[in-house]
Amino acid sequence: MRGDFFEKGWACFPPEPPLMTWADHAKDHAKIAVQAAENEHLHQCEGTWFVGLDALPNDEMGRVRGGAPLQGEAVEFVKRYYGGWPALHKAQISVLYPGYPKPRTGENDAGFRYRKNRDAAHVDGIIGLGEPKRRFVQEPHAFIIGVPLTTASETASPLVVWEGSHHIMRTALQSAFAGLSPEDASALDVTEIYQNARRLVFESCPRVPVHGDVGSAMLVHRLALHGVAPWADDATADPEGRMIAYFRPEIAGGITAWLSDL
Repeated sequence: MRGDFFEKGWACFPPEPPLMTWADHAKDHAKIAVQAAENEHLHQCEGTWFVGLDALPNDEMGRVRGGAPLQGEAVEFVKRYYGGWPALHKAQISVLYPGYPKPRTGENDAGFRYRKNRDAAHVDGIIGLGEPKRRFVQEPHAFIIGVPLTTASETASPLVVWEGSHHIMRTALQSAFAGLSPEDASALDVTEIYQNARRLVFESCPRVPVHGDVGSAMLVHRLALHGVAPWADDATADPEGRMIAYFRPEIAGGITAWLSDL
């Protein structure tokens, strides 16, 4: 598993009872969050995507209001190869529905075409700011872990990863950040470097849909280009939609650690 993950940039750990229990409990609270009036602004793309940032009321161990901590083989893998398990933020509850994608509020035609044709592919932590948009590394994460909360078919807007893309991204970004202080690194405009690396990824890396059942865990390398596929005509899901809880804890050591070989 170690070699596959660090070579491909993703892994899907099969369902196991402790994570099934966690997902079932978390789902009850996720449903409340989706319907909460204070989260109305998180319904985007004409109602086909609940963005759900920081919407799950979990603590730093992943416990959701009296539930168990997040646990399982994916957690143990991170502990073994990433030097421990970090404190968790409130999870994103990403919910997709039939008809996704529709244009997002404020999204121009080019942005919507990219969402539809390229799955809105991105590297987490590289943030677009200003107008015209320029990109900076503002939120360097340690890893991405997704836990499905509902049953959905493989074509119900799955997570997609460009396999091996983290190698290309790391090479391009390491060159850009070489020799910079932490202060200068956070202010570095990486727009063209990122776009050029992304273009190379599209040309040379296979696009792989990653699907998991309830009780599984999907682990994605922090530098992997990834996105969300459109909802296919033949897709099916629970009435709650295709619902995944995502954790992206920030990495200790900032951008330097973010660009390290792990």
